[in-house]
Amino acid sequence: MLLFIFVGRCIPFKYRTSDEISDSKSEKIVQVLMISSPSGPGLLFPKGGWENDETVEEAARREAMEEAGVRGELMDLLGHYYFRSKTHQDEFSPEGSCKAAMFPLLVTEQLDSWPEQHSRSRIWLTISEASESCRHAWMRDVLLNGFLKWHAAKLQNEEGLPDPDRQ
Repeated sequence: MLLFIFVGRCIPFKYRTSDEISDSKSEKIVQVLMISSPSGPGLLFPKGGWENDETVEEAARREAMEEAGVRGELMDLLGHYYFRSKTHQDEFSPEGSCKAAMFPLLVTEQLDSWPEQHSRSRIWLTISEASESCRHAWMRDVLLNGFLKWHAAKLQNEEGLPDPDRQ
């Protein structure tokens, strides 16, 4: 019988506005927040197991604050992703099999001080920079096939309505 350790994980994101040189319009650029790992190279998204008295969504929010020092609005479930973890190998999951519930987190507050600031650094990256920096292939898959598709659908739903000023 294969057992999984369940974790809550999020992709913190925000928008940066960039003024284009060719005209006066500004464009929204999506940036995602990644954190360093104390155990090796490459960057990660905040994650962690959840306590008995919290939901996986609450765990994802808590881990974003503890590991990356950000708070925000947790959005739609992107999906569940499976990975192996050496740190989660125990009697319940000897292979370290983990199942992560992934959520986008629209960052509304970046803290100057947070619990793991001395063991982790954080960096805002564009999607392409983040894709190249992911420590694990499954994280790249979540970013490109989960988050990016979700974000495009959200933009289409919000901005797909006719603009009365253009008519």
